[in-house]
Amino acid sequence: MKTKNFLFLLSFVLCGLAATAQVQFDAKVSKKRLGINERLRVDFEMNQDGDNFRPPNFENFRVVGGPNQSISNSWINGKRSFSKTYSYFLSPQTRGNVTIGQATIEIKGETYKTLPVEVQVTGAVDVPKDGNNAEYVASENVHLVAEVSNANPYLNEAITVTYKLYVSHDVSITSQWREIDTPKYADFWSQNIDNQSNFKVSEGKYNGEDYRFVILRTTVLYPQKTGELDIEPLTLDVPVDVQGSRRDIFGRRLMERVNRTISAGNRTINVKPLPLEGKPDGFNGAVGDFTFDVTTDKTKLNADEALQLDVKVSGKGNLKLFTAPSVKLPNTLEVYEPEHSENVTTTIGGMQGSISDSYTVVPQFKGTYPINPITFSYFDPKTEKYKTITSKEFTIDVENGPVSTAATATTSGNDGKKQVVLSKDNFKYIKLDPNLKPIAQEAFFQSALFWSLLGGPFLLIPLFILAGKKRKTRLNDVEGNKLRRANKLAKKFLSEAKRNISNPVVFYESLERALHNYLKAQLNIETSEMEKSLISKMLLERNVEESVVENFINLLKNCEFARYASSSEASVQHDYTKAVEVISNIDKQIQ
Repeated sequence: MKTKNFLFLLSFVLCGLAATAQVQFDAKVSKKRLGINERLRVDFEMNQDGDNFRPPNFENFRVVGGPNQSISNSWINGKRSFSKTYSYFLSPQTRGNVTIGQATIEIKGETYKTLPVEVQVTGAVDVPKDGNNAEYVASENVHLVAEVSNANPYLNEAITVTYKLYVSHDVSITSQWREIDTPKYADFWSQNIDNQSNFKVSEGKYNGEDYRFVILRTTVLYPQKTGELDIEPLTLDVPVDVQGSRRDIFGRRLMERVNRTISAGNRTINVKPLPLEGKPDGFNGAVGDFTFDVTTDKTKLNADEALQLDVKVSGKGNLKLFTAPSVKLPNTLEVYEPEHSENVTTTIGGMQGSISDSYTVVPQFKGTYPINPITFSYFDPKTEKYKTITSKEFTIDVENGPVSTAATATTSGNDGKKQVVLSKDNFKYIKLDPNLKPIAQEAFFQSALFWSLLGGPFLLIPLFILAGKKRKTRLNDVEGNKLRRANKLAKKFLSEAKRNISNPVVFYESLERALHNYLKAQLNIETSEMEKSLISKMLLERNVEESVVENFINLLKNCEFARYASSSEASVQHDYTKAVEVISNIDKQIQ
């Protein structure tokens, strides 16, 4: 009897343990029917911890939030309760019955899949306009605005677009917003201004009400076409904390997080053409407020000495979008191609600084050479008039050197051609008495050169054999060849980033562009498809190790974070080294 009771108790305990150990992995949606203008939340929930979670591709949906991970681990009356959830927020892209595919997870070496979930997407529905609806409260209290400094500029006149995120005092957000769509600024020359030092919360007004705002980005634009030009909107996915309908035990309303997609909206700029009236003949597209000067480091020198002649344009305007006037000098002055240099910074008001062309001039003959004035014309958008600046005239005195009547004619203003008067010593370096002597010829046969040419090839045979063995060993080294190819490929894609390693802002832009170009080459995907979850999925499917994929995603995050936070030279160098290592590892592992 005791044996039967023991067996019964043992079977009961084993059944309980089996029930406890049963793995559950389910997909749950916030609603089975929604409007095309609504959001859908999808939770992939498991009761045991797992690895290598892979979401479905969410066909016919756009991921606007997530993945957000939450873990619950509790003990109640000695019984453990565990739950791990991956949450996504989706925006439907089409109507009808849409299926959310299967997600997979590995738990204790076994792969588990969720069941497909079907939802019905209808036409747009009215969003409830009441204070108890979190979606409505979030939409009414968070706004993204694109402020344009001048909506009616001239061609090549600087304008500034400032993106401000306004948040009311009734809700709160975190800094973890994400860009969904970034403006491309077609038909504009553009440059983003680093706002990291001013990245702070300020008080302001929106529609006459008190709001907090932060400047997300400031971009300087120079229109390159006339007419109506569209500025693409900046679109963000922003997590917003609002007071929900639920209350705690004291009756206070609990905060609820809502992910909202907000856009700055389209802006149209009407670009005016430059006036034809009063346009100078030498005008080359300069728009702004400039000064102009032509200088030289010396005006007195000898023939065959060099002087430096600088043509410099300074001021505020489209300095990088035009060229400085060229100089015309007498033919007897040898002029080399100018060395162009730019000292231009771009601020909120546009480009300012200077551009210059430095000419190296070498006179050939003695004489006095006048440098005629050079004119520079530009359009001033403030006065809406063209202005012309003329440089000063100066002369170059060549004190010692050969005398040329052509040079004399040039200095006197006579363009007629005259015979050059030569000195009797001009050709004294030519030896008129050669005093030649016969050279004794040595027989080639059995000479040192003969034996060297005959025996040299035999001496090279061992070297060829040794080189062939090394080449064969190198070709057989599959892993080594992969590593060398991978390192070469990584340095190829990261060459631009390496050149800009001293400028963190430009470095991270180049690094992000290099990582995207590498993915385009390896995975054959477009930039618009480069969601981090999709990148992780595709790399994992190509047998890339999870740690390598995670490092790649972290590099992309660092590039995004660098837009809003300054980076040190140490972090830039570390990210460059990490990028070379990651691209090399992916190229070795990808299949």
